[in-house]
Amino acid sequence: MKSTEITREQLCGMFDHTNLKAYAKREDFEILCREARENHFAMVAINPAPVSLCKQLLEGSGVHVGAAISFPLGQETIEMKVAAAKQAILDGANEIDYVVNLGEIKNLNWNYIEREMSGMVTLCREENVISKVIFEICYLSEQEIVRLAQIAGKVLPDYIKTSTGFGTCGAIAETVRLMKQTAGEKVKVKAAGGIRDWASCAAMIDAGAERIGTSSSLKILEEFDRYVSDGKKSSALRRL
Repeated sequence: MKSTEITREQLCGMFDHTNLKAYAKREDFEILCREARENHFAMVAINPAPVSLCKQLLEGSGVHVGAAISFPLGQETIEMKVAAAKQAILDGANEIDYVVNLGEIKNLNWNYIEREMSGMVTLCREENVISKVIFEICYLSEQEIVRLAQIAGKVLPDYIKTSTGFGTCGAIAETVRLMKQTAGEKVKVKAAGGIRDWASCAAMIDAGAERIGTSSSLKILEEFDRYVSDGKKSSALRRL
């Protein structure tokens, strides 16, 4: 899909509307879920604790609840990650975003990374929820990103994701393109981290991202509406 051809409805359906702040309170989640419901976003991205609350707030809306597992460092054991994902699913999560063990990547322990990914993806398949693997690209070399995407192409999570938003940088369009090309057509890419305006969002879409993780969904939509309006005005002027 090209950013120049996307509709507002399609764009809204790509947003994982995010609040992962440690100090977020009930009122913040009520606002997050209301915004997601009103705009028909794909998902709210939250930490595991408020999953049951957000599931209740979004009842009947079609908006998914997504739990961030082992966030943002990825340093729990495989067993701990699987257990946390199971509990989040029991609480009502429709989607699981988990952070890979970056230390084991640096150890070149690719067998561990594949076992971890297989454990999380298998659980999600069994429970009929969407799985997303967070790479945290700011800490990885291009070679490590390629190897990780190759493993994803074998294990087949639903999505591979660029970043937590808590690292030293966020999504990069060139890396989104590399992840997509390496993992193959069966694995989608979610771009997240630092996407705060329509220009950066459009760049990720054009690079191949099919989900956008952002806490700036409403701001991006406002800019998108102006972009569309300006395009229509330009077309009208050309016809005069």
